[in-house]
Amino acid sequence: MAGLGVLPLAWAGPGTDPGAKAPLQFRMTEGSIENAFFQQGDVAAHLLLSSGDKPRILVAFPAGDSGAGIWFEPTVARVRWTLGPVTGQTRTVDGHPLNGIVAQATVTGDTLVIKDAVLGSIRVLRDYQLGQGYAAQVAATPGIVAAPELTERSVRWQRQRLDGAPGYAIALSTNDGRFVREDGHIVLHPDHAGEAVHLRIEAGTGETPLTPFTDLLNDQALPDERSHDALQFLSYREKFLAGSWRFDTYFGRDTLMSLRLLMPVLQPAAVDAGIGSVLARLSSDGQVAHEEGIGEFAVLQHLKEQGKPSVDPIYDYVMVDDDYMLPAVAAAWLLDDPRGRANAGAFLASKRGDQRQGDALVRNLLFVAHSSEAFAKQPVYSNLVSLKPDAKVGQWRDSNEGIGRGRYPYDVNAVWMPAALRAIGQFLDAGLLDDYTTPAQREQLRTAARSAGDWEQHASALFTVHLPKDRAAQQVRDYAKEIGVADAPALKALGDSALEFPAISLDAQGQPVPVLHSDEGFRLLFGKPDAAVLDRNVGNLMRPFPAGLMTDVGMVVANPAYAGHDVWSRFGNNAYHGTVVWAWQQAILAAGLKRQLARDDLPASTRTHLETAQAELWRGICAAGSMRTSELWSWSYANGHYRIEPFGAEGAHEDESNAAQLWSTVFLALPPPAGQSCR
Repeated sequence: MAGLGVLPLAWAGPGTDPGAKAPLQFRMTEGSIENAFFQQGDVAAHLLLSSGDKPRILVAFPAGDSGAGIWFEPTVARVRWTLGPVTGQTRTVDGHPLNGIVAQATVTGDTLVIKDAVLGSIRVLRDYQLGQGYAAQVAATPGIVAAPELTERSVRWQRQRLDGAPGYAIALSTNDGRFVREDGHIVLHPDHAGEAVHLRIEAGTGETPLTPFTDLLNDQALPDERSHDALQFLSYREKFLAGSWRFDTYFGRDTLMSLRLLMPVLQPAAVDAGIGSVLARLSSDGQVAHEEGIGEFAVLQHLKEQGKPSVDPIYDYVMVDDDYMLPAVAAAWLLDDPRGRANAGAFLASKRGDQRQGDALVRNLLFVAHSSEAFAKQPVYSNLVSLKPDAKVGQWRDSNEGIGRGRYPYDVNAVWMPAALRAIGQFLDAGLLDDYTTPAQREQLRTAARSAGDWEQHASALFTVHLPKDRAAQQVRDYAKEIGVADAPALKALGDSALEFPAISLDAQGQPVPVLHSDEGFRLLFGKPDAAVLDRNVGNLMRPFPAGLMTDVGMVVANPAYAGHDVWSRFGNNAYHGTVVWAWQQAILAAGLKRQLARDDLPASTRTHLETAQAELWRGICAAGSMRTSELWSWSYANGHYRIEPFGAEGAHEDESNAAQLWSTVFLALPPPAGQSCR
C-alpha cells in the first residue's frame, strides 16, 4: 500500500497541522455499514462504507450539511470493505480551502460498477439514498452533476457550489486496479482476478467549517467513550447537529430534547449555546424552526423560488411540538438549574445578531399563549393544537404513518402545551420577563398560564381509549399471530381488567387512534400525574410486547395491536416509527421514572410499581448497549426471543438509521438505578 500516496497533481495538498491537538477519531459498525468519524480543526467528516450487494462510499461533512458519495450497481457476489487509516486533509483549490479526509480501504468480492457520484447537500444525497434519484429540479440545474475525470488508476469528481463558491470533491485511486469505461459505466477491475483492490478515498468540502467545543462536559458525565465521542462530533458552538450522516445540521426538537436530558452534565456555555441556537432561528411570530436549509440546499431553494442563487438559510416551521418544548426546556435551565439561574438575566439580555435573547423568548411565549386560548375557552377537540393544514407530520414521529394518520398529536396537547403554560407562569413569577414585555402582554401570559391544569385535564380525556378485557386480549392474540411472535407472556400481563390508555393521536373527526405509544414518557419527565394515572399508564407501557411495548431488545415506540387490522402493516418493524426501538425514547422514560420517584407525595404501592418498571426498562436498555448511540434499531424474532436488527443496514427497512444521533447520547447523564449496571 506504500504506492497509494501517488496521486494526480490536482489532489496534492497539505495535511492537517502536525502540531495541532490530536484528532477525534472513532468507528462504529452496524450490520454491513462501517462508520468512521474524524474531527480536527477545520475538518469534520463521517465516512461510511457499505458492504453487501449494494456497495457505497459516502462522506458527510457538518460544514454546510454537505457531502459526497459514490453508489455502485448491485453486485452478484457480496462486496466486503476493510477500512484502514483515516487522516484529515486541507488543500487549496482556486485560492480557497477544501477541508476533508483521506482514507485507505480494501475491497473484495466482485467487480465494482459505478452507478453514480453525488456531490453537494446532504439533503440531496439523502433523497438519492432513498431511491428517489435526483429530483427533477435538482437534475435540471446546470452544474450540479459533476463529470468524472478518469485515468487508468484513478477517478475524480469535483465541482463548485452552484453560486460559484468553493464546492465539493471525491476521488478514488489505486495501484492494483484499473478504472475503465464499459457500456457507459466506469468499472473498477482488479489487476489480478479475484484479488483485493486497495483504494485511497479522498473527499472534501469548501463549506464554512463549524467550531467544536473544547470543553463540553463536566465531571458528572458517565465514562462512556462511544457516547462521549458521538456527542463531541455532533456539538459545535454554532449549533448541535441532530445526527450523522443524514441530519448533519440543526434540528430544533432534537436540540431541545438533548439539552434537557444532557443538562446535568453539559458545561453552562454549551447549554447557553444550544438554547441560543433555537432562539436565533425563531420565526417572526415565535415558532421554533424544525430544520434549516443551508449551503447548497439553500442555493437550490432560492433558485427555485426566486430565480437567483442565495446562501441565506431557509427555515422549516412545519412542526408543532418544538414550539411548546422551548418554554419547558428554557425554564429547566434558566429557573430550575442553579447554574442557569445564576446567569439567567445576563443570558436573556445578551444578543445573537441584532436581537436580545429575552425578546426572542417572549415571542415564543406569546405564540404559545395565543395558541392556547381557544381550547381554554371551549375544550373541544377542534380547538386542540393540530398539524398544520395540508401537513401529514408535525411532531417527532415525522413519517407519514407516525401518528396513525391522525391530526391532533397526543404529546403536543396532553403534555407539551400544559408544560409550556406552566413554564410561562414560572418565568412571570421569577420576574425574568419584565424587561421584555408590556403590562398587557404579561396579563395575556398570566391568563394563559392559569389554564395549564384545565388544558391537561380536558385534553387528556379526549385521547383516552377504553377496551373491554376480552376484546383487548383477542386483539393481542390476532396481532401476535399476524407478526409471528408469542402471545402468552403478553396475555398473562393483560390481567382481568379492561384496558385504558392514551391514543397516539385524534383523527380529523376527533376519534382516538388506538395505537399504544411511548410518548407517555414525556408526561413523566415534564408533568406530575396522580398515582392512579402513573400506575395505569406506566403499567400499559411495561407489559411484554405485543400487549405493551417491552421486548428483549428494548422498548418499541409504537404498538398497533389495539387498532384496526389495516393499521398493523403500517406500523411494522420495517417502519421508521413503527414497532422499532428509538434510544432517546427509552432515555425519556428512564429520566421520567427517575423524576417521578423523586416525588414525596406518592403511595408506597405506586413507588414499588415505578421501581419495578424502572428495573425492567433498564434491562432492555442494557441489552441493546451495542446500539446505544444509534438513532433506532429493529428486531427479528426466533425461538422465543427478540434479536437486534440494525435499521436500514441491510436495505430491508424504509430508511436508514444514523450511527451517531444527538439525543441517543443522553445516557451520559442517565446512570442506571442503584443495583443495576450495563457492564
